[in-house]
Amino acid sequence: MKPFQYAIIGGTGVYNSGVSSFQKTVETEYGEVEVDIAEVKKNSIVFLARHGKEHGTLPHRINYRANLKALQKLGVQHIFATAAVGSLNPNYPTGSLVVISDFLDMTKQRPLTFFEGGLEGAKHVKMDDPYCANLRKHLLETAKRHDVQFKGNAIYICTEGPRFESEAEIKMMREWGADVVGMTSVPEVVLAKELGLCYASVGFVVNMATGMERGPIQLESIGEMLAQNKEKVNLMFLDIFKKTLDQQNCGCLDSIVNL
Repeated sequence: MKPFQYAIIGGTGVYNSGVSSFQKTVETEYGEVEVDIAEVKKNSIVFLARHGKEHGTLPHRINYRANLKALQKLGVQHIFATAAVGSLNPNYPTGSLVVISDFLDMTKQRPLTFFEGGLEGAKHVKMDDPYCANLRKHLLETAKRHDVQFKGNAIYICTEGPRFESEAEIKMMREWGADVVGMTSVPEVVLAKELGLCYASVGFVVNMATGMERGPIQLESIGEMLAQNKEKVNLMFLDIFKKTLDQQNCGCLDSIVNL
C-alpha cells in the first residue's frame, strides 16, 4: 500500500468517504485518532470524521491537534474538508456550496497551535493563503464534471460553540466581512498550515444565520441538504485524488517563520 498522501475530513453529516475502507487507530502525543483507509486508483486515502461517526464530539471538544498529527504521521500531504455553515451573505442561500477562502477567528479556549517555544524556539506561521490556493483551483476545475455548483468564495468566521450566534453578533460579523459562520475550521486550518499540509474546505450552507431570516432552524431540512450534497462532493474529492498532486504550486510547505 502506498503512503497516505491524501485525506478527507468530514464535518457534520459526512461520516464516511462513500467507498470501501478499513479502520485504523493512530497514536499521537495528543491522543488516539480513529480513521478509515480506502484505496482509490492505487492511491491510499484517509477519511477522518471530525465529530466521530456518531457525531458525539462537539466543536469545542474536538482534539484538533491529535487529528492533524495523525494525518501527518500517516504521510498525508493534501486534505479536503467539509463544514456545515450558516450564511451571512444573501448571495449564499440555504443549500449553497461555497469554497472557503479565508477566516476570522472568534474561538476562545481551544489549543490553537503546535508551537510551544522552549527548546523548539520561537516559531510563527504565515496566513496569507490559509486555504491552499492550489487545492481550491482543483476544486473549481473539477466541480463541473460532478454537477457541483459553487456559489463563490467565502470568508468563514469561526465561533466557539456549541451555541449558535446571537443576532447582534451576526450583525457585527457581517460588518467585518464574513460570509459564513461555523465552529470547526479554526484551529484545523491553522494546524494544517503549521505542519506544512495543503488544506482546503467546502462549506455546506445549511441555514441562514440568526436574524438573516425569521423562523426556527429546520433540522430535517438540514439533514436532507447534507445528504444531497455530500455524495457529489465526496466523489469530487476522490476524483481529484486520482491525480498526482504535489506541493510545488503553493506556499504551504514554506509557511513557518523562525525567530
